[in-house]
Amino acid sequence: MSITTQTLAPLTRTDLRPRPAGLRRDIATVAGRALRAIPREIEAVVPAIFIAVFFFLVNIGTLDRVTESIPNFDYPSFSLPTAVLLGVTGVTRAYAFTVDIQDGYFDRLLMTPIRRLAILLGQMTADLAVAGALAIPIIIIGFIAGVRFEAGPLGILAFIIIAAMWCLAYAGFAYAIALKTGNPAAVQSSFLMFFPFLFLTTSYVPREQLSGWLDTVAGLNPVTYILEGERSLIFEGWNWAELGKALLAISIVGAVSMAMCFASMKGRIKKG
Repeated sequence: MSITTQTLAPLTRTDLRPRPAGLRRDIATVAGRALRAIPREIEAVVPAIFIAVFFFLVNIGTLDRVTESIPNFDYPSFSLPTAVLLGVTGVTRAYAFTVDIQDGYFDRLLMTPIRRLAILLGQMTADLAVAGALAIPIIIIGFIAGVRFEAGPLGILAFIIIAAMWCLAYAGFAYAIALKTGNPAAVQSSFLMFFPFLFLTTSYVPREQLSGWLDTVAGLNPVTYILEGERSLIFEGWNWAELGKALLAISIVGAVSMAMCFASMKGRIKKG
């Protein structure tokens, strides 16, 4: 009996090398998974656009003539930022995050080498992308209604970025609730907190038309400054003072929401 020996060639294929690791890679992986899920959960996105466009068109039809007495006032342009904020606020993967917590996927993630920070930042990166995408069709409806941006194409981009940043700042509250409770219903109800922010502000009429306690509350409301910053891109162009106030308001809300969010994340990890 003879034994034939065969020499195996060394493995040199580059696809057998370990994939690169790092925070950015982990964030991209989590964000990619979240974004791939959007087409399967389109019912969570379409209503946001529908509601925003619905209120935009109803408000124009109802209040356009009422505001004709205000000199040089264009109500569709004034109302567009309100519609966009209404459309992007509350559009977050926090609801799906609670599902991951309930079915054990979140715990399995914690057993992997993935960085804990990337689990949240990846979800939020997806939220940022979705919010920017949602703002576009609402702006297109605004253009059809006659809205024009004095700040030009770059002003439109800045408008979308501000709206997406606000969405992310507000989403921190939803993620905090998701991590604290693991309850999808509690996360869905978190959007209701936004209504006082939106309606106790200059959502329907200019600040000059408000009086009494409502004027005082609007002055303390961060959404007032976000709306005025976005309106400045439409009516004035690049008004850096108004834009600075808008970014400061987003930063303050974001600092509070993210502190709550990451504290809840820390508690959830300890519990697990």
